[in-house]
Amino acid sequence: MKFTEIPYQRPDVESFQKLTNAIFQDFEKADSFEAQWQSLLEFVEIRKAAAGMITLATIRHTINSLDPFYEAENNFIDENMPKFQEVNDRFYSLMLASPFVAQFEEKLGAQVLEVMRLAKKVFSSEIMEDLAKENKLSSQYDKLLGSAQVPFKGETYTLSGLGKFFQDSDRQTRKGAQEAYWGYFKENAEQFDQLYDQLVHLRDKMAKKLGYENHIQMGYDRMSRTGYGPEEVKVFREGVKKYFVPLAAKIFEQQKERLGLEKLAYYDLPYTFASGNPKPQGGEAWIKARAQEMYDALSPETSAFFRKMLDEELMDLTQKKGKEPGGYCTFIESVEMPFIFSNFNGTSEDVGVLTHEFGHSLQVYESRKLLLTEQMSPTAEGAEVHSMGMEYITYPWMPNFFGPDATKYHYSHQTNGVTFLPYGALVDEFQHFVYGNPDASPAERKAEWRRLEKIYMPWLDYEENAFLEMGSKWQHQSHIYGSPFYYIDYCLAQIVAMQIFLRSQQDRQALWEDYLAICRAGGQYPFLEMLELGHFANPFNEEVVGRTLAGIQTDIASIDISNLK
Repeated sequence: MKFTEIPYQRPDVESFQKLTNAIFQDFEKADSFEAQWQSLLEFVEIRKAAAGMITLATIRHTINSLDPFYEAENNFIDENMPKFQEVNDRFYSLMLASPFVAQFEEKLGAQVLEVMRLAKKVFSSEIMEDLAKENKLSSQYDKLLGSAQVPFKGETYTLSGLGKFFQDSDRQTRKGAQEAYWGYFKENAEQFDQLYDQLVHLRDKMAKKLGYENHIQMGYDRMSRTGYGPEEVKVFREGVKKYFVPLAAKIFEQQKERLGLEKLAYYDLPYTFASGNPKPQGGEAWIKARAQEMYDALSPETSAFFRKMLDEELMDLTQKKGKEPGGYCTFIESVEMPFIFSNFNGTSEDVGVLTHEFGHSLQVYESRKLLLTEQMSPTAEGAEVHSMGMEYITYPWMPNFFGPDATKYHYSHQTNGVTFLPYGALVDEFQHFVYGNPDASPAERKAEWRRLEKIYMPWLDYEENAFLEMGSKWQHQSHIYGSPFYYIDYCLAQIVAMQIFLRSQQDRQALWEDYLAICRAGGQYPFLEMLELGHFANPFNEEVVGRTLAGIQTDIASIDISNLK
C-alpha cells in the first residue's frame, strides 16, 4: 500500500477508552501470567491502530500545515493526546503492579519496565490539561515556521527554501538570504518570545505538580534517560569545551583563509569553499536512484528495505509551500513501516538528511516485530547513533552522489561533525539555564544564550545584525520549543558515530554486524548497555572523547584539499 492510499480515520477516543477499560478489567481479574499476557496482546493491537492514525495525521499535517482538514486533525490530537497518555499510564500501572511482573520482565526485558516506571513519574491526571496546552503551543510554533513565506530576490520562499542561498558563491547573496531568514524571526519576535515563555512556565508548573524541583529532572525522565543524569552531561559538555571548541575554531580560521576573507561573518560559515560547496549532481529522483544503488551494494537488508520504502512512497523529500521545515523519521504502527520527511533544497544536506533518516528508519524496521513500542524504540541518544552512524557507513558511495565534489563532501562532513558538537552542547547548557531559572525574562534568556555562544562558539561574528547579537538565534531550533533537553543526544551519538567511522576503516564487516545488532535490539537496552552490545566505547569517558577526536583529526589531515579553493 502506498502512503497516499493508507486510509485515515480519526481515532474514537471514547471507544478507545471503553475497549481498553474492558481489557484492563480482564487483566486485573486474571489469575495467571498467561491470561494477563493475552490481555496485553489485545491491548497492543488496539493501541497500535490508534497510534497509527495519530502518526498518519501528524505526518500529513507537517507535509502541508496549510491543509485545513489535517490542521483540524492535528488540533484534535493536541487536545486529546493526554487522554491516550492516561490510558497508557493505567497500562503501565497494571503491568508494574502485576503479581507476575517478574515474568513480564523476563519476557519483555528490564529496560521496558524501567521506561514504564519513568513514564509514570512524568504523568498524572492532574496535568492532563497542561499537557494538552503544551501540545497546542508546540503546534503553534511549528505552524509559525511552516507557514513562513519570505520574500527574497523577487521570489517568495519557505524558511527551508532560503537555505540554498546560504551557500551561494556571492557573498552579498549569502548575507541577504540570512538577513531575510532571520528577518522573519525578528518580525515575529513577540510571538516566538510569548510561545516559549508560556511553554517554560507551563513545564515548570507541571514539574512542581509532580513533585520535582523544576523541569530539569522531569525533562530527563521524559526522555527515559537511565544510567546518567545532569551531572554526567555537565562533565561531557566540559569535554566538548576542552577538545572540540579549539579544533572547531581552527577549522573556521582555515576556512577564512581559504575564502580569502579578512574576517568570517556569520553568513560565511555555511560556505566552505570559494569554488562552491559540494552539491549532489542531480535532483530528488536522481538522488533516490543513486541511493538505491548504494543500498543494493551495502547489504541485502538495506537493498530490500530501501526498495520497499520507494515502492510504497514512504518519503516526502522536497520543500514546498506550507511544509514544515526540518527532517524526521517516524513509524506508522498500523502498517509497520517508517516514513521519512525532509526538505531537499539542492545542497549536500539533501544526501545527508536522506542517509541520516534512513538510519533511523532501518533501525525501527529491523525491530518492528518486537511486541511493544517501548521495545522497538531506543531512547533518543541511542536512536541518533543509528542515524549519524549511517552517514559515516555510506562514505564509500559519496562519489556517486557528488562526483568531482566528493573530496569536498568528505572534508565538509568530517569538519561539520567537529563544529556541530560545540553548538549541540550550547543548546543543552542553555536549556539547563532556562529550566533552572524559569522566571527569567525573554531578554535574560537571550542574554544567557549570547554569553554561552561566546564560550562555545567564539568565532561567531554577527556584524551589524542586532537581532542575532542580542542572542536570538536559538529560536529557530525546534527541539528547544517542542522537545526540551532533546539535543545533547546528538552530541553523545556523534562521538559514537565517529567511532563507527573509525572502526569501518579497520574491519568494515564486523562493524556492520555490530551496527545491525544494535538496530535489531531496538529499545531493549538503556543507552550504555546498547553501546556494550555494539562494542562501542562510552562517550562519558573523557579519554574516549579525546581518542575519538584524535582519530577524526587524523582523517581530516589526510584529506588533500590543497587544490580545492
